[in-house]
Amino acid sequence: MSQKTTPEQRTETNRVEDVAQRMIQRPQSVYRILFYVATGFFLLVALFPIYWLTILALTPSEQITNLGLFPNGFNPGAFIRVFELVPFHLYMLNSVLLATMATVIVLLVGSLAGYAFGRFDFPGRAGILLGVLVISYFPSVTFFIPLFQLFTGNVSLLGVSSPELFNTAGAVTLPLSALTLPLAIYFLATFYRQIPDGLEDAARVEGSTRIGALFKVIMPLSAPGVATIAVVTFIITYNEFFFSYLMVEGMANHWAPIVHGLFRFQSTRHVFYNLIAAASIVGVIPMAILVAIAQNKIVSGLTSGALKE
Repeated sequence: MSQKTTPEQRTETNRVEDVAQRMIQRPQSVYRILFYVATGFFLLVALFPIYWLTILALTPSEQITNLGLFPNGFNPGAFIRVFELVPFHLYMLNSVLLATMATVIVLLVGSLAGYAFGRFDFPGRAGILLGVLVISYFPSVTFFIPLFQLFTGNVSLLGVSSPELFNTAGAVTLPLSALTLPLAIYFLATFYRQIPDGLEDAARVEGSTRIGALFKVIMPLSAPGVATIAVVTFIITYNEFFFSYLMVEGMANHWAPIVHGLFRFQSTRHVFYNLIAAASIVGVIPMAILVAIAQNKIVSGLTSGALKE
């Protein structure tokens, strides 16, 4: 026995059919709407933590209870207070120096290895490159114990003990450089492979060595890729928590990075959430400046890296 539809149901069905027909006739409008929805979602996910940190930073410490979408009060002095209580600018400077050193190491070693993988064909090249990439998928915690033994001088080879690098810049930059290198090698090898051989041959005819051609011709022509790896390495090292916290002992250490500065705003009895939030926002400023300066190179590197000439 068939069931009769009501006028309201028929009207709703007709409305749905009309909408579907308009979507079929104008697919570009549908794509635009979906793009705006997806963009809005990702912007919300990316920017809401910054907004929430701003609310915490502007709310006085004694009023951080039952917070909503707006701060309970207005206390912009927290952004100045973080520099008065602790030398937070020194922690930021240490993080910038550590990230810069790691970036230089990655660019130097990654360029040499990327040149070898990208410009030469030798037996086992694909397998070795795959093995290098596999290393990047290991969690950093798996390397901590052997690296700690190595950096504290407890590893010896042929009677020679390893240098004591614990509590130094090398204890942070070397592990982070090694963990970032696989991605840099693969990415730079892709770029260097696209450079025509004639340009390198011309440089060698003029008396340049292969290393000289790498730094004078290939790297400048691969500037978007090199800039992308530099920025990614800097951000990874600057944001890294595990090695930055465990390989440097004590908040007063000469090389203590920004993570140790954030822990200065808590004690056994009280945690200054507003100061931690303000310090976190201030700590993001160097990365924001770097990305703003190099954004064109990053976009160019990410897009041209997927193309082959």
